Amino acid sequence: MDGIIILNKPKGCTSHDMVYKIKKITGRKVGHTGTLDPLATGVLPILVGKGTLCAKYFINHDKTYVVTLQLGKKTDTADAEGKVIQEEIVNLDFKDKSYIENIFKSFVGKQEQTPPIYSAIKVKGKKLYEYARKGQQVEIPKRQIEIYQISIKQLDDEKNQIIFEVSCSKGTYIRSLCEDIAEKLGTIGYMQELNRTQVGEFSINQACKIEILEKGAIPYISIEELMKDKDRISIEKKRLQPFLNGVKLTIKKPDGVYRVYCEQEFIGIGVVDQELLKRDIIL
Repeated sequence: MDGIIILNKPKGCTSHDMVYKIKKITGRKVGHTGTLDPLATGVLPILVGKGTLCAKYFINHDKTYVVTLQLGKKTDTADAEGKVIQEEIVNLDFKDKSYIENIFKSFVGKQEQTPPIYSAIKVKGKKLYEYARKGQQVEIPKRQIEIYQISIKQLDDEKNQIIFEVSCSKGTYIRSLCEDIAEKLGTIGYMQELNRTQVGEFSINQACKIEILEKGAIPYISIEELMKDKDRISIEKKRLQPFLNGVKLTIKKPDGVYRVYCEQEFIGIGVVDQELLKRDIIL
């Protein structure tokens, strides 16, 4: 089995927990793209076997989330797993939906974002959460992100919660986004729940639960299917072995990544650079 499994990660476990479980189930090398915190649920692409070599092609995927924003409270981690460090009365008119929608829409576009202190970003060789756990102060570097689309799905004035959907670039911290939205609404808040519904082309509708995998049914997407958007190159049988041995083949094609075939059989992935085809991922 070489390819990718689209997992619907449950709440309460780490991405590493899921990698470990699927490694035991498949008996293959396993990795993941796009970590999800234990609190979060949803789409977690798991690369299996030689599919792990495809990771470099899936690191810049945009993502879509459904988020529950809790207003009136602030936690030290900016999510529901943290300790409440501040509370206040929420003076927001939930009936004024147009006002709230305009606040949300103001976040659409390119912008700088400050990641939460409880994150794995490294500063001076240490992860930010290491500073946070020791109570140390550190300057958190801002990062460029982009919000492509954001919309409100539900307003709950009894719970002081807003459920919204957001599509954003890689590297966007939804916890920071929740705090920033709350501030612009004139209050404080944190991320109560997070469900990732899309990673690149991979949708929650494709995702399977770990229980399905544990029963032996393992739906996966092959490397050939994963790279279906790449053009194909066919090489002659006499040139196959040299290619597999690492010899670069002369071929008049534009620079780029290609699916490689020999006599209609999928061989793997190759890269053309200055009219030379070299092997990249071989099955």
